[in-house]
Amino acid sequence: MRALEVDSLEVRYPGKVAVHNVHFTVGPGEIFSLIGPNGAGKTSTLAVIEGLRRPSSGTVRVLGIDVSVEPRRVRAQIGVQLQAQSFQPELTLTELLQLYGGLYGIRLTAADARARLEAAGLGPQYSNRVRQLSGGQSQRLSLLIANLHAPALLLLDEPTTGLDPQARREFWHLIGTQRAQGRSVLLTTHSIEEAAALSDRIGILVRGHLVAVESPDELVRRYAQDSRVMPFAHGAVTLEDVFLALCAQREVSA
Repeated sequence: MRALEVDSLEVRYPGKVAVHNVHFTVGPGEIFSLIGPNGAGKTSTLAVIEGLRRPSSGTVRVLGIDVSVEPRRVRAQIGVQLQAQSFQPELTLTELLQLYGGLYGIRLTAADARARLEAAGLGPQYSNRVRQLSGGQSQRLSLLIANLHAPALLLLDEPTTGLDPQARREFWHLIGTQRAQGRSVLLTTHSIEEAAALSDRIGILVRGHLVAVESPDELVRRYAQDSRVMPFAHGAVTLEDVFLALCAQREVSA
């Protein structure tokens, strides 16, 4: 069964269509990246998947469950990591895991919490307070909490923004382990390098329209000789060249 099915999705605001007739799927154990410029409709799409906003039309299903019909069942199947987290800063990491475990109906002893922190590379910080963590450590903690209830689908919204190169690469490894554990991942990112390194497939969203869905290599192969792409290339065509060309083409035709 597909982890996520987005079919004919439309999201409208007064005077604006934020997402227009978008279709894509995320398969079992697949990492799918949704990339696009600011205002492309990524946040609106995620809001519908998370059950925070009803679609104007179209359907979204997680493991076959319609988000609009059974949002609580869907939320039990997804884990969400936002770009910025607002965890209680004075709690220790152990206390925070126990708190969120309780919200998910999972009883964690202090030893259980420490074991999970250890597995996430945060073992030495188990008694530290949340406010003491670095940016990379905070994102590790956020991913760990999103995974507490072993969701089938992880939604990661620009999770590496603001991280230094070393912390970003370490976080890429953590995302890769989710796929190895059989989880599906929907990732939004502004980093073309990140999308290329992590994704099985990429969807390019521009002005609410999904203009391409392919694997990173297939996108480059398909557009390598495209006249629209060549002006953006400096040498061999890259995924970033393809992305910039498709964005520019959509802006012109809008």
